[in-house]
Amino acid sequence: MSAHRPPARTWRLWAAALAALLLGALTACGSGSANDDSDASGSAGQSSGAFPAKVKTKFGDVTVESKPQRVVALGWGDAETALALGVQPVGQSDWLAFGGDGVGPWAKGLYDESPQKIGTLEPEYEKIAALKPDLILDVKSSGDQTRYDTLSKIAPTVGVPEGGDQYKIAWQRQTTMISTALGVPDKGEKLIADTQRKFTAAAEAHPEFKDRTVTVGSRTSAGWGAYVTGTDRVNFVRQLGFRNNPKVDAEAGAGFSVTVSEENLQMLDADLVVMSPIGVDAKKISADPLFKTLPAVEKGHSVVFDDQNISQAFATNSVLSVGYAIEKVVPLFADAVK
Repeated sequence: MSAHRPPARTWRLWAAALAALLLGALTACGSGSANDDSDASGSAGQSSGAFPAKVKTKFGDVTVESKPQRVVALGWGDAETALALGVQPVGQSDWLAFGGDGVGPWAKGLYDESPQKIGTLEPEYEKIAALKPDLILDVKSSGDQTRYDTLSKIAPTVGVPEGGDQYKIAWQRQTTMISTALGVPDKGEKLIADTQRKFTAAAEAHPEFKDRTVTVGSRTSAGWGAYVTGTDRVNFVRQLGFRNNPKVDAEAGAGFSVTVSEENLQMLDADLVVMSPIGVDAKKISADPLFKTLPAVEKGHSVVFDDQNISQAFATNSVLSVGYAIEKVVPLFADAVK
């Protein structure tokens, strides 16, 4: 089995892992990069006023005529982004199976009233309609046309941007699109600037990260995988100065990751190897005999997330979670590249 784009059966297994999500964290998440002008600045061709607000998407311009009162947030991290902007969705998808209000500990206490839970890969459209939303956020999503068409019949829906299919949208663009739709573009710009400063400070504090290659991967019950440029986790490490493993990007298809067979596991090797367990114990990775033969692992240049909060913050990559991830993950990277 090669590392090329997975066959349909394998993709279904990965999709199932994503939906269950993934007790540890997949990523999510065209072909923008962390250094694209549109992502780094947060600009996505949005209007600058309050209302009516116009948001450009893959499906065309979406106009929000007045301040939304009942928001349903379905995309990966969309609810956390709305919360960061002061809006509490009445319904949301819990991609990482947090439970409770469906958000990570970095967003704890931001809901006054728990939202209605909505499915992830297959949202319950009748449940969404019953909430009577006046705006639906599906910004970090698959980009599926049928999904968008169905949602837009319920309420104005802000879907993925051009080039943002398969969750390939940086947190900056996600924040810009959602803040525009909610009528608070200035607040979105401030959130982006404040968070970007944290990345800049971390990169400046760790010049040893610059231009080092990194593999960001995962292991599920279905096998091994690695994330490609344009996805959240890779964008995160690139903003710290790393370069994504070119062997992984060479195998990239339309999806956010590539499958890696055990016979080809050496392609994961890089200056730093970062792995997340998804639906399996972390020891399934760290104790694996083949994984331990990777030169990076032999030299101690690897990180296997065994703390669920850290893994989930790294996977969520919302404007709320990245600050937490920077605080917790950067020291782990620094120790591993010494």
